Amino acid sequence: MIVGLDHVQLAMPRGGEDAARGFYRDVLGFAETPKPAGLVKRGGCWFEAGGVHLHLGVEDPFRPAKKEHPALLVADLAGLRARLTDAGVIFAEGTPLDGYERGDVHDPFGNRIELMQKL
Repeated sequence: MIVGLDHVQLAMPRGGEDAARGFYRDVLGFAETPKPAGLVKRGGCWFEAGGVHLHLGVEDPFRPAKKEHPALLVADLAGLRARLTDAGVIFAEGTPLDGYERGDVHDPFGNRIELMQKL
């Protein structure tokens, strides 16, 4: 029986840790969490916000996730959208879905991230 979701992992290219921190930590507001010592050598970085654990792992060769994606619930989509715009991140309006306002962005590596606010 499944009792929850522990984390979501997205791929990133080797050496992309600073770009990941700039987007996930500095723009989206995640806190970086330390990787276990045995996994540090693999590269990548881990983040957490609001009980969501997001791992970025090195994939070689790298291929961004264009269709598959995490959908992150946010408290203030308009405020986050302004923050994204200020950081030069393009926000695309999402297809209407009852009970939500939503849109898509792409991380520095081209991975799709859906942002959703409950109405």
